[in-house]
Amino acid sequence: MEVGLLSRSVVLQDGGPICNLQDSVYKECPSCLNETGKNQLPEMAKAYPLAALKLLMIILLAGWFSLWLLKPTNLWTRKWKEAEDSARHTLFGYYGLNFAVLTLPFIAIAIAGLLYLNLLPKVSRSRQARRSTTGFSNPVIVNSLAGIISSTEILIIVLFILFLAWTFYERISSDFKKLTPAKSLNLNSWQLKYLKVATRFGLLAEACLALLLLPILRGMALFQLLGIQLEASVRYHIWLGTSTILFATIHGASTLFIWGVSHHIQDEIWRWQKTGRIYLAGEIALVAGLIMWITSLPQIRRKRFEMFYYTHHLYVVFLLFFLFHAGDRHVYWVFPGIFLFALDKLLRIIQSRPETCILSARVFPSKSIELILPKDPSLKYTPTSVVYMKIPNISKFQWHSFSITSSSNVDDKSISLIVKCEGDWTSSLYNMIQAELDSDAGYMSCIPITIEGPYGPASLDFLRYENLILIAGGIGITPFLSILKEIASVPSGSRYRFPTQVHLVYVVKKSLDICLLTSISHLLLNQSPTQLNLKLTVYVTQEERSNATVRELLNDMSLVRTVNFSTKCSNYTLQGLEKPSWKAAIVALSSIVFLVFLVCFNHIFVPAEKKSAASLKMAVPAEKKGTKDKVPSSVADIILLASFIIGITCSTFAAIILRWKRLKNGSPPVTSKPGKIMEPNSVEMGNPIHQEHEIHFGGRPDFQDILSKFPYEINGSDIGVLVCGPETMKESVASLCQLKSQGFRMGAKGRRPYFNFHSLNFTL
Repeated sequence: MEVGLLSRSVVLQDGGPICNLQDSVYKECPSCLNETGKNQLPEMAKAYPLAALKLLMIILLAGWFSLWLLKPTNLWTRKWKEAEDSARHTLFGYYGLNFAVLTLPFIAIAIAGLLYLNLLPKVSRSRQARRSTTGFSNPVIVNSLAGIISSTEILIIVLFILFLAWTFYERISSDFKKLTPAKSLNLNSWQLKYLKVATRFGLLAEACLALLLLPILRGMALFQLLGIQLEASVRYHIWLGTSTILFATIHGASTLFIWGVSHHIQDEIWRWQKTGRIYLAGEIALVAGLIMWITSLPQIRRKRFEMFYYTHHLYVVFLLFFLFHAGDRHVYWVFPGIFLFALDKLLRIIQSRPETCILSARVFPSKSIELILPKDPSLKYTPTSVVYMKIPNISKFQWHSFSITSSSNVDDKSISLIVKCEGDWTSSLYNMIQAELDSDAGYMSCIPITIEGPYGPASLDFLRYENLILIAGGIGITPFLSILKEIASVPSGSRYRFPTQVHLVYVVKKSLDICLLTSISHLLLNQSPTQLNLKLTVYVTQEERSNATVRELLNDMSLVRTVNFSTKCSNYTLQGLEKPSWKAAIVALSSIVFLVFLVCFNHIFVPAEKKSAASLKMAVPAEKKGTKDKVPSSVADIILLASFIIGITCSTFAAIILRWKRLKNGSPPVTSKPGKIMEPNSVEMGNPIHQEHEIHFGGRPDFQDILSKFPYEINGSDIGVLVCGPETMKESVASLCQLKSQGFRMGAKGRRPYFNFHSLNFTL
């Protein structure tokens, strides 16, 4: 995991800047190259706002984390109560103060991050600008239980554990010093202490919940700014979710245990009190959380995806009853993640409307399908991007993620995906297309689909390296197809320095699976020595030795069937996400509307609060000033919930209007002619192959041998190793990269081979 906020900085070489034509990534403008000063001014003008936004995000993030560090201390408790009492006499009240101090800073970070992405030049970074902290992203821990963890991740995990320990220690030590018997429960000393411990575990669950939803924000750019892949962010969500449920279970089970030994469990478990903690709401939230956690275990998620998908929507129940259980003051601490997630979810729903359609498909003998979808020419995306697809004819609710296999620099009007048909949903798609193929109809009936995305990294990390080793297993080849097409799209003589030596290692079960490489067959079979030097090594694990060559397998298209679809059911192409600047405006609008209605509702429905506070200040002794008004806790919670719904609704209407105008003004019609499909049989064989590709039957690859030989073949030391495939393959390669690249090469200039490991995922 690496911080990559400046990952798209403009590169100037030989005194000449690089121009960006029509938002493309690798186009050069000769006239602009001759006018260095004119082209440099816009980038210089952007540099200062970018630096200011970056500094602002750092300050806000440091301030937000500082609040969490101060939260468990007596100093914070005392000063914050004084601040709340003072704020009661103002227009905003204590509720406005809580939102402004505890919630608004992180929302401001999201807004600044979106503006930062909007200002970034649409130009990828040169290899010469690679970071010197590359070694910190390499694996340190590799095992089947924990997975692959880098040194940066270990550092963050340790710091987070220390924060949790600090929070628990400060709270529990203060509680034990002020220990007083509960009047309603006849508890002895150890029972009372254990009840306090159980309560403080609830605060640990709250700290994890504050971060739980942030990693799965697809469109809010928080993790894109850090250069974190979508696969890694989902893993962080799983870790935080498991921690949240663990602490919440200890909190709830221990509290029930104390109620049981004190013979008050029947009275407390069903009590929905007017003020204070609502215990029944906490029990409902815990049950909903446990159901979500159990059904998200890999054993259930992989075999019964529908069960996982539908039960995971219980997060609405979990968050709602957490609000009623913890109260509005505690919710403000975790509200940034909830607020941004709700906006992100609604924007994604709007972005995926209206439906589009499939232009064409190629059915491979390996029971895989390549889908060609219509795309707006202005839509650009980075390699390794993913889209989420829904086919209403199969399921009206299920979304499945797929890697994009095309490059927006090559295909202006279409994108392509490859679907491996193994599960129920993908098999239904395969059977639907196969049934139409068997009917011998000229055109298949239209298949409407809904697309969300594309989502991709803000930077192209693979450009940092002089040389690449791409290791794919089965359908794991999909993200590498987009990478290779992107590299090959660079025009000859470009000022950008891309990796020129690439070794693609492809592990398949059957030789028929090699047909998935047909979209890059022109790169494999017609290489020029002056351009990309691509070597392919195929390992067929479940077939005996054969005399077939890579060229023969790629040219054998007799079992591949191509079909065109009718496009009458849709007039819309894939538009992609809204501009980051518009997202920032929507987030800001929603925040302002929420705060305005929160203030208004509190003054309307809790009118006695201001007067009561003023009378307490004049007539009540100082030691009793903290007495709370007899206002039901649920009233404040419902006011917060109503303000939240209104704020989200207003931003939803704004997003719908924005989407409608975009579709009305700039959506080209869908044509029935798909983008050009490169067939292997049409590849010209004018130039000899620069190096012969290899194919091995009946065995698995020896990754140690591959990694040992590669530096000598290319005579280079800066090597990026990208792996996409089964977890066992990733762990094996990660262990070897860890072994061969011991220590950190902080800016070293030596020629010792250094392998930089990166894990990719073809589906989530």
